[in-house]
Amino acid sequence: MPKKSAIDIIITANEASEVLGKKIAKEMGLEFTKVTKKYFADGEIHHSFPEKFAGKDIIIVGSSHSDASQQELIDLIDGCHFFRARTVNVVIPYLGYSTMEQSKPGSNEIPKGITRTRQIFRARPHFVAFIDLHSEAVLHAHGGDIHTKHIYTNDLIVDKIKELQIENFVLVSPDYGRSKWVSQLAGLLDAPHTAADKDRFAMDKTMVGQVASVVDGKIAIICDDMIRTGGSIIQTAERCRQAGAVDTILYATHLVLAGDSREKFKKHGITKVIGADTYPNCTTDELLEVYSVAPLVAKVLNRQLKIRA
Repeated sequence: MPKKSAIDIIITANEASEVLGKKIAKEMGLEFTKVTKKYFADGEIHHSFPEKFAGKDIIIVGSSHSDASQQELIDLIDGCHFFRARTVNVVIPYLGYSTMEQSKPGSNEIPKGITRTRQIFRARPHFVAFIDLHSEAVLHAHGGDIHTKHIYTNDLIVDKIKELQIENFVLVSPDYGRSKWVSQLAGLLDAPHTAADKDRFAMDKTMVGQVASVVDGKIAIICDDMIRTGGSIIQTAERCRQAGAVDTILYATHLVLAGDSREKFKKHGITKVIGADTYPNCTTDELLEVYSVAPLVAKVLNRQLKIRA
């Protein structure tokens, strides 16, 4: 495929991911194209593209954390096809329902991680990239005709931990399911690692039993793919302190922070949480230290679209 000029490419986003979309556009040397959006009195939504998309390679940045954002992303993909875009390339910074990628035997529950991703794939994008997925099962929820990519932020995480300039630390996974990923990070940092013993006893409730004594006398950096309500990662921090950790630092790519999670962090003496800007409206403040995935995503898109410098 010959390399393309930037004039052949348009980058846009659903409303939830406009901020990140603009950052990615800047990294790629592109102008961000904002979709025109209006609301009718009966609740229906008007979308229109402010320029011609025909024959262009379109990039859509769109988190699917809510029903509205999921539907808007699908509408934009379908709209690009309707106006004869050359290719439709989608970046999903945060995939909604990503922890529901399988149905427990006998539960009759809908595995919405799979079914929601299929809805996106059925809109026929040519390329879909996901960032730090909870499970890679969703990558295969199509008929084999869509190019998918899982963007790992490992290098960004390692750089962020190195910026802390701390010594004598250990990486901790809140459960054994994430321990392989945490061990990879530990290998890149030449640091020890361990995993907490976690058990889920309700839909959104977990219990952390114990943490190995390897944390004794060290700073425990607890790493996970997301912090949703904060329950399990707070319990892990407490178990680390009980096992002798001198301090705890929390890291997660996707900072959902639902419900009263911020209040829970404050109550348990957690003053700093580090993460990426993948979840909508997530910015640095007195609690959060947020860095951007835009440079990493821009590199992936430049390679995918073979953009001429």
